[in-house]
Amino acid sequence: MRVSIITGSGAGIGAAVARRLAGPGQGLMLHGQGADEAGLARLHKVAESCREAGAEVAMHRGDLATAGAASDLVGAARTKFGRIDALVHAAGFADRRGFRDLPREGLERSLQVMPAAFHELASAALPELLQSAQARVVAISSFVAHRFVPGGTFPASAAAKAALEALVKCLAVELAATGGSANVVMPGYTRKDEGRLGSLDPAAWQKAAAANPQARLAEPDDIAAAVTFLLSPDAGHITGAVLPVDGGLTLM
Repeated sequence: MRVSIITGSGAGIGAAVARRLAGPGQGLMLHGQGADEAGLARLHKVAESCREAGAEVAMHRGDLATAGAASDLVGAARTKFGRIDALVHAAGFADRRGFRDLPREGLERSLQVMPAAFHELASAALPELLQSAQARVVAISSFVAHRFVPGGTFPASAAAKAALEALVKCLAVELAATGGSANVVMPGYTRKDEGRLGSLDPAAWQKAAAANPQARLAEPDDIAAAVTFLLSPDAGHITGAVLPVDGGLTLM
């Protein structure tokens, strides 16, 4: 059995990755923040669809901004499956507040949920990853760490995602000796699940859809397709890479 931990798997990109990975011989530890009943229901729905596809599935909830939550997630996966082969860190959120309006606690929460949680998650899982024949780590970044335009900056999110990318590259070096890999997938504007708008209102989402050369939003499954490739044996010689899946947004 190949065991993967997926954070943020109750919706969006994380859920799409879980559904793509699901199948016989796959063990999935699905993480969700689970702050409300609706979030818990979404996580259960993803888990059920993965079980129907043949995967063995467990769920774990916790706020990754809290120190120890990521380690608890790894411990739950270790107890349930006895091994860990892959990590996908899809948990995160967009904070659109501008530089002058961003309070310190806002910046700190972005850093806690994205790079700090990733570091704790990967550090806790490192003993298993170093023993796996095909250890794979993929973190979800964002175009906001690479594209800075008037009226379109996300200081907290950009800082957090840039730090996340740096940590992934450092991890890639440590995993390389055993044949493991660590990579980043960098989405552009990506369609949210129904009823979830993220940091933009409907009009802004329509404008965002036309912002890249392909003139459309990415679908969560577009991003999940790239993630699952990087998790596969075919991507064994790719490590430390940042792969844009943004319709050409960061070309502009």
